[in-house]
Amino acid sequence: MGYMNEEETINLDEFHQAANHLRSLSFSITPVLTNSILNTITKRNIYLKCENFQRTGSFKTRGAVNAVLNAIKRDSNIKGFVTHSSGNHGQAVAYAASVVKRPCVIVAPQGSPKNKMDAIQHYGAEIVFCEPTPTGRTTISLQISQERDFLFIPPSDHRDIIAGQGTIALELLEQVPNLDAILVSVSSGGLISGVAIYAKYINPNIRIYACVPEGKMLEECLKEEKRLWPEPPQFLQTKCEACRSQQCGKLTFPIICSLVEKQVFNISDQAMIDATRFAFEQLKLVIELAAGLPLAAILSQIDRLDSAIHNIGIILCGGNIDLNQPLPWHG
Repeated sequence: MGYMNEEETINLDEFHQAANHLRSLSFSITPVLTNSILNTITKRNIYLKCENFQRTGSFKTRGAVNAVLNAIKRDSNIKGFVTHSSGNHGQAVAYAASVVKRPCVIVAPQGSPKNKMDAIQHYGAEIVFCEPTPTGRTTISLQISQERDFLFIPPSDHRDIIAGQGTIALELLEQVPNLDAILVSVSSGGLISGVAIYAKYINPNIRIYACVPEGKMLEECLKEEKRLWPEPPQFLQTKCEACRSQQCGKLTFPIICSLVEKQVFNISDQAMIDATRFAFEQLKLVIELAAGLPLAAILSQIDRLDSAIHNIGIILCGGNIDLNQPLPWHG
């Protein structure tokens, strides 16, 4: 029930086309950093893929640029774009829409971080606030799409989004070819789906692990290969606003079932905060709490990983932490 079929499989050409889109806009390849303290603590070789240095401050720009440029290729008369987001995907779509000179509307839940809302407006997009529920976000987005004849770009459940996010693995496996595993933060699942598909094409033996806030139920769903989440969709009670979606997407969940390890790293808010502070203090890296998820996994649960796994890639998915608020360890 949970497995993807052939029609859902994204092919290598789609990943390479997404990478070409990024190159056409002079995107830099984000660096991979290592740290001796981190390697000593974990007794493994840790490779940090720094998407906090990505344009707009997170990996989301990869998928948004790919989706928007492909959409314009298919229909050059598209009037505009709309999506829903608590911040990073919204910034990414707003940026991509500005590249193709189209208007853009971002539907954001009330209480979204000010820094992310400011960035969305900086790219020229309009913000419409909604009630802070998954259903509220989707309903308003589709309403605006219909009223204004704007194309809806979902945060995760879209082939072009997934292919764009997978360009992280394309770069990472060229930078560090001998990885045994990659640890990835998961919200709706677009990032881990793209990374898993591409990485498994290149190295079928590589292991992809999901890192999630407590309460996501992903491990139970993967082991049963069923969508066990309660309906209607809910947000998790976590300080990590970028990973509040409890459910994975309808397109992404079968991919995750097929390609991602059943063992999931469930991370408490405190462990996530501690890992983010570690990045600030020891790694000298500005990351947001979502990027703290896989870092927390190796800092607090490294013993759960097979001892044969020596070379580990960590996707630091973004750096858009809100400096208008006290840092999480001061809150």
